[in-house]
Amino acid sequence: MTRRIGPKGRALIQQFEGCAKRRADGRLDAYPDPGTGGDPWTIGWGSTGPDIRRGTVWTQAQADERFEADVHRFAAKVDALLGDDPTKPGQFDAMVSLAYNIGLGNFASSTLLRLHRAGNFEGAAAQFARWNKAAGRVLPGLTKRRAAERALYELPA
Repeated sequence: MTRRIGPKGRALIQQFEGCAKRRADGRLDAYPDPGTGGDPWTIGWGSTGPDIRRGTVWTQAQADERFEADVHRFAAKVDALLGDDPTKPGQFDAMVSLAYNIGLGNFASSTLLRLHRAGNFEGAAAQFARWNKAAGRVLPGLTKRRAAERALYELPA
């Protein structure tokens, strides 16, 4: 069975990614990473990649389309990393949100994933708070996001 991200996970990602840097005409400008002040450049609902750099401009439709592709890709990768390990929908959604923000490589090597796969859900939940830094600095927005992800992870069903 393939896991899919649910509405709560999608809403959490969109809440914290936002669609920043909206122009008066409604289009969106790419912006630098808040932690580095440069790469990776981001646009829309937190989309990054080699096609996004300073000067990239998208419509809302482009941002929405890319979000659908990105969230599907991240969910599929997180699902593959979890294999057959027992995972509640809230846990899955929270881990997809985390991976979407920190990157699949960081998520794949995380203690959070290792603890979850070992069935130590309490220990895994505590790990969300460790991912609140960018370029070595604690960012209040990341601290809030990690608390929201943990709350989603800890939902009973």
